[in-house]
Amino acid sequence: MAAVVLAAAAAWVAHHLLSVLSAARGQGSGFSYAYGAMFILLVIQFGAAYLERPAKVTDRVQEALDQLHVVGLVPAYNEDAAALRACLESMIFQTRKPQTIYVVDDGSKHTEGYQKVKRWFLEVAPVHGITAAWHIQVNRGKRHAQAAAILSTPDADIYWTVDSDTVSDPQALEELLKPFGNPEVQSVAGIVMAANVHSSFLTRFTDLWFVAGQLTDRSSLSVLGSVWVNSGPIAAYRASVIRGNMKSYLTETFFGRRVPFSDDSMLTLFAMLRGRTVQQPSAFAYSLMPEKINHFSRMFLRWMRGSFIRSWWRIRYLPLTSFGWWAHIVRWAQSVAATILFVAVMIVSPIIEFDPEAIPWMLGVPVVVGYAQTLRYMTLRRSDQSTLYQWGTWALTPVAVLFALVWLRAIRWYGVATCWKTGSWGTRQTVEVAMN
Repeated sequence: MAAVVLAAAAAWVAHHLLSVLSAARGQGSGFSYAYGAMFILLVIQFGAAYLERPAKVTDRVQEALDQLHVVGLVPAYNEDAAALRACLESMIFQTRKPQTIYVVDDGSKHTEGYQKVKRWFLEVAPVHGITAAWHIQVNRGKRHAQAAAILSTPDADIYWTVDSDTVSDPQALEELLKPFGNPEVQSVAGIVMAANVHSSFLTRFTDLWFVAGQLTDRSSLSVLGSVWVNSGPIAAYRASVIRGNMKSYLTETFFGRRVPFSDDSMLTLFAMLRGRTVQQPSAFAYSLMPEKINHFSRMFLRWMRGSFIRSWWRIRYLPLTSFGWWAHIVRWAQSVAATILFVAVMIVSPIIEFDPEAIPWMLGVPVVVGYAQTLRYMTLRRSDQSTLYQWGTWALTPVAVLFALVWLRAIRWYGVATCWKTGSWGTRQTVEVAMN
């Protein structure tokens, strides 16, 4: 499959080269330069992504990592009791165990099922040499739930963030810690996969789109130590990063409005200001994904509003000399250009002058690019599905491409246009919890 994709890429390179040369001679479309520039950026992104390798450490460095005091942070709000227990069980039975697991019940309304989970957790964790803590507070949001645990664990060297519906791979923490062998690394992300990939058609191609994005876009940024978002279900931070920015973390506002979401990207920004932020592609976690399109759309809208708000802070606070600042500017320019080209080529042009010969290019090129982007999905061997099922998921790439080009792009720009809406409609309470 890689050979087929490479052959298609070579043909596309030749096509773009000829188009640019024709445009330089005053022939062909004026869009040729834009297409050529975006193609170059795409090739650079793919090339950088394939350079990513899991961090490895020597025995001496491993000994130092083993001495780190790791605290697992698990904020929970109205989470399904069975999902919460599965989350905690996966944390307890790690090959490298955390010293402490701190659960904060952020004022859940229905806690009958939590009592059994709490008793089990407080009894089992100490048997495995883990300090177990369970704190209940009035509902104040995820950030304040994390802060309660952080303020109670002053000895922590590393904070391991885990969402309450996430099941961690047995080696997740062991792998997640390895990049910290480099003292410049301030934060590490793992790979998030859909725990309910078999539940619906939506969760299946969402898993494809989400995992492929982490293994292309985020992998390319990781190579240069500038990952923008270390996803909440599996990430780790040096304790000094969070403690040194606690006030800003808890009181973030955007044009006078409190921002309760996008906590993971905020923590990652703090880490970027102190050093390198990377991804460890050998650390995995399974998290529940929305099973209905309205829940998924709300989740994505929340992400896009948070992404735009975070863009302001990156442009304002990242040094102009950093790769992250320039990569961020280029990525936004690329997004704007792609949207303009999409509207011009796919909507305006067919209305003004319909050309049947252009249809194969209009439909075929995005699909080929999509297959190239999602090919890295097949570099993972999943314990929750057969190889045949995984190939079948990869075959859904055209669906994911169409979904991203039309629906997700529309939500992205709607999120930008309504970024000031930071209230409850776009919060986790009405998105992820709604599907349980």
